Amino acid sequence: MDDLSRDNPLAAVSPLDGRYSARTAPLVSYTSEAALMYTRLRVEIEYLYALDTLDAVSFSLDDADRDTLGTTLDSFDGDDAAMIKRLETEGAAGYSATNHDVKAIEYFLRIQTPSYIHPWIHFGLTSEDINNLSHRLLIRSGVDDVLVPALRSLRDELVSLAQDYRNTPMLAQTHGQPATPTTFGKEMAVYATRVGTAIGRITDANDGLTGKLAGASGTYAAHVAAYPAVDWQAFAQSFVTGLGFEHTRLSTQINPCDDLAALFDALCGVNDIIVDLDRDAWLYISNRYLGQQSTAGETGSSTMPHKINPIDFENAEGNLSKATSDLRFLADYITNSRLQRDLSDSTVKRNIGAGLAHALIGYQKTTDGLQKVVPNQTVMRSELESHPELIGEAVQTILRREGDTDAYERVKELTRGEDVSLADFQDLFASLPVSESVREELQALSPLSYTGYATDLVDEIDEDHTQK
Repeated sequence: MDDLSRDNPLAAVSPLDGRYSARTAPLVSYTSEAALMYTRLRVEIEYLYALDTLDAVSFSLDDADRDTLGTTLDSFDGDDAAMIKRLETEGAAGYSATNHDVKAIEYFLRIQTPSYIHPWIHFGLTSEDINNLSHRLLIRSGVDDVLVPALRSLRDELVSLAQDYRNTPMLAQTHGQPATPTTFGKEMAVYATRVGTAIGRITDANDGLTGKLAGASGTYAAHVAAYPAVDWQAFAQSFVTGLGFEHTRLSTQINPCDDLAALFDALCGVNDIIVDLDRDAWLYISNRYLGQQSTAGETGSSTMPHKINPIDFENAEGNLSKATSDLRFLADYITNSRLQRDLSDSTVKRNIGAGLAHALIGYQKTTDGLQKVVPNQTVMRSELESHPELIGEAVQTILRREGDTDAYERVKELTRGEDVSLADFQDLFASLPVSESVREELQALSPLSYTGYATDLVDEIDEDHTQK
């Protein structure tokens, strides 16, 4: 084991960077430490640009300075990230180890720029001014660019199943018992709409992220001390909204994380919906309502060659449950801080990526599972035909319409706890004091066609929420 390189996925401490690294790779640009370094650097440079616009501040950038800053950001690579890490942990380029990740960004930017710019790097700021904006820039983009597209792909699979099998009747089960028939398509339409609505909640929360730039205690004290004539509140609002966030007017050293908690709660909401779907899919496979396409060369069981296990749905359920656990912990934890600031949230926020990654795996695995399932319409039909008692609901309802006050009790006596056949119902219909047209109406009832508006309800899938 000693010869395994740290860069080898098989040596990863977490499966997110090991076994599942190919699946979580799309999040690297948004949740890795290198991505955070780059985004902190971006915010520091954007701040210098903003200072340059203030006539009252004795600082200006010429074209060469702007070219230098732009190139520093545009050319940022792994070597630059390694240099920042050395500045933090070992010291480099004449600087002692900072033991402070944001200060290391400041020193790195000093190395890249002329000395007359150095006093203005991080001018009047606290590290949390940089961090709160950087984290939110990454999270917002990661959710928009990776998680939401994955959710939309999942939803598209549900819509396809809903439309393709809208006319496929299926036994419903309430309390685990046979119940009024539905169609497989209609059940998939329910999930498609739930996921679509949940995507809307996620995008709303993501669009509502906030930012602060108010200094060490949220009072702008250092800025005001240096340049009392500048309206620093207006400056901060312009800077924060320029990054696409709502401005937090009142804060301590940290930006209260209620906005992030709302986003994490929204992600937990969609995770819960998909876990519900995964468990239903598992049960449909178990009772043979769904078959699974086999993959050439794949092994389902180490000892039972015939098996095709519902591993995608099982894997998705596990990863989504882990994601929800992580995200709920984050939502609870990051909204608390002792007095004006304590650092416990800093290490916790470094784990946001893990929560998002487990969610991403869950969305991908569920989508994979949906792409492999094939409704077994023969089994569904046979199951319905073996439960003629299902028309009992329709029978007693039609009889109620005709004024039969004992309709429910009449059908209950025939069916409850009994093995009943369609012939038994025909005998009942023959004995009823109803008109011939009503008798024919009752005789035409069948579990296969007793699905109400199920087919048409597929058209009610709500698409509005997914287009934001």
